[in-house]
Amino acid sequence: MNTAQPTVWTGTVSDEQQAKVPWVVGVALVLGVFLWMGPYMGVNVVLLPAKTALLAGDGKASVVAVLSTSAMIVAAIANIIFGALSDLTRSRFGRRSPWIIGGSVLAAAAMMFVSWAPTVPLLIVGWCVYQCFLNAIVAPLIAVITDRTAPKFRGTISAMYALGYSVGIYGGQMIGARFLTDQSMGFTVLTLIGGPLAALIMREGSSLAMPRKRFTAQMFWEHFSFPTRHCRDYYLALFGKFLIVAAKFAISGFQLYILTDYMMQSADGAKHYVSVISMCMMVTAIAMTVIAGPISDRIGSRKIPVIACSLLVAVGSIIPFFSNDPKMMIAYALVAGTGMGAYNAVDQALNVEVLPSKDTAAKDLGILNLANTGGQVLGPVLAATLINMFGYHALFPLAAVCSLLGALLIVFIKSVK
Repeated sequence: MNTAQPTVWTGTVSDEQQAKVPWVVGVALVLGVFLWMGPYMGVNVVLLPAKTALLAGDGKASVVAVLSTSAMIVAAIANIIFGALSDLTRSRFGRRSPWIIGGSVLAAAAMMFVSWAPTVPLLIVGWCVYQCFLNAIVAPLIAVITDRTAPKFRGTISAMYALGYSVGIYGGQMIGARFLTDQSMGFTVLTLIGGPLAALIMREGSSLAMPRKRFTAQMFWEHFSFPTRHCRDYYLALFGKFLIVAAKFAISGFQLYILTDYMMQSADGAKHYVSVISMCMMVTAIAMTVIAGPISDRIGSRKIPVIACSLLVAVGSIIPFFSNDPKMMIAYALVAGTGMGAYNAVDQALNVEVLPSKDTAAKDLGILNLANTGGQVLGPVLAATLINMFGYHALFPLAAVCSLLGALLIVFIKSVK
């Protein structure tokens, strides 16, 4: 692998400096993202609700709402702060590795605190602290794609990141369900080793030779605020992603109720179809992750795959509108799952290429990541509003329109093919 870098590390690699796909960096990203996403999903979806029910009893739904809201706020702020701090870090271990390692250790400690918490207030505090340090891993790890990958290989490396992300999402829930009686130790260990293992594999170079930034009001504004210059395409990508994610979660957030209230399934029937739908989403996500990234590199385009994926999500989302047969949800899972799997594979490559400045890459990617959080909130809120007004039929056109609008915003990006 040829990853020659300039004498003074500038924070990026050109096509001329990297002759082959940086597979080692890709492997580090697969493991790094899997080892934070898997434990996070296992705790968030399975173990945290179990802990909440134990402590809050009949008030568990209200506590879950507080946990979700507070976690979203903390994650949004932490993404920006830790991203900016890693952009400014100058150390012999690089810019990203110290934060990835430190975040892993402290997130693991916070997870142990969450497991121990004997009261609801302490559980909420512990969960917020965990979210804070978790994002000390997330923002710097995404920025490794910018730092260590030449533009011509970013589709492939973005797909490897998405592979770890997808396996972590589905694998974390499956593993979590098996450890309801032993709620934290395995996930704590995985979180603890995730950052150090990723840093060891990717062996980030020293950033000591990079120019240091003097602390001024201008520097603070540049590194700790939303971009304001050369950022038209950046915001098109952000809001496009926001709408596409909202389209997905508008349906997935009400999946159980769609099966029971719209498709009239019994509890056992709904359980069966939830399992089948989840399996379809997982298989299509992983399969398309492996395929879409290299195809994007081969054709030299990020926009075309992202737009095509968004259209697939729109087509899949409208299918259940035409019939309340539960098999329509399986068709949705196959079509929309294919679209989201391919979208996740190429999305980070597109995000990297619309960044306003490589000097603030981690911070700006952290802000882009807020589209995931925002979409997960907006989708179910809009869906609930329309369901209450018009019934479940309105949910599916809503998701389709959101995805189409997201695709339209991507069309208007000019700086990326």
